Amino acid sequence: MNQAARRIGRTIAFVLPVVLVLAGTLAVATVPWASSSADSRMLSTSAESSATKAGTRAPQEVLRDRLLAELRQSDPGTALTKLQREMRTRPSLARHCAGIARALGEAAVAKYGVARAQSYARPVCDTSFATGVVAAQ
Repeated sequence: MNQAARRIGRTIAFVLPVVLVLAGTLAVATVPWASSSADSRMLSTSAESSATKAGTRAPQEVLRDRLLAELRQSDPGTALTKLQREMRTRPSLARHCAGIARALGEAAVAKYGVARAQSYARPVCDTSFATGVVAAQ
């Protein structure tokens, strides 16, 4: 019984990684990585036309402005909670999280003063909110 279990364990230990590598390779091979030149031309034309439109704003700027308005209407805690939620639902904006949190910290100091603004600090985007509070002093 003990040898049979050991043999089954060894077989699984050998076969499982091979199966996982093959499955991963097949999954990557079936994804259409390269698009046709017509598709890429259409995408670049679309990007150029959207970039040249007047009044076009980046998503992180829209989010920052919306959260600053939220901070002015209620409190920094609400704005930070919404920032946290946005980072979970839109991970593409994560690289802008620190800048947005810093702007919220600076706005919180303008509204509440340093001591009260610091009381709203949360671990959103590391310590960027607290950095904004300190920078606004």
